[in-house]
Amino acid sequence: MLHWALIFLVVAIIAGLFGFSGIAGTATHIAWILFVVGLVLALVFLIVGRRPPV
Repeated sequence: MLHWALIFLVVAIIAGLFGFSGIAGTATHIAWILFVVGLVLALVFLIVGRRPPV
């Protein structure tokens, strides 16, 4: 998930350099959403993984 966020961030930076502000803004929002979702999933798996075996 964080890998895709980084890809969209790079796309946003390149689009911003070429003057495509609409594409850059959209890619930035997608990158932010993917980053937050990836961070939440990482925290959930970290918490779930620490349970003792039943």
